[in-house]
Amino acid sequence: VQLQASGGGLVQAGGSLRLSCAASGMVFSAYDMGWYRQSPGKQREWVASISHSGDTNYADSVKGRFPISRDNAKRTVWLQMNSLKPEDTAVYYCNRAPGILPFNWGQGTLVTVSS
Repeated sequence: VQLQASGGGLVQAGGSLRLSCAASGMVFSAYDMGWYRQSPGKQREWVASISHSGDTNYADSVKGRFPISRDNAKRTVWLQMNSLKPEDTAVYYCNRAPGILPFNWGQGTLVTVSS
């Protein structure tokens, strides 16, 4: 299984970014998927998840700002990041939704939000 996250970068506070996660080596449509992030000196935390059928859940810190979506035919899950804040700065990863043994974590994609 490979999960390749991309789309990170440097953005000013209030700006937007769209992260993508391309999956291979798995029956993507069968899995609930999630986005996670890890800031320097902190543990990795869950950000958002989407079920195989499209139901979504969000951490309180991003609710209303970071909609998650997926396209099973494209084997891709996205995280649209709006109204970014400096505290959103982190390496972002995609993987299976919480509560399920994760696949190997990939490199992630770095998001840096300047104030």
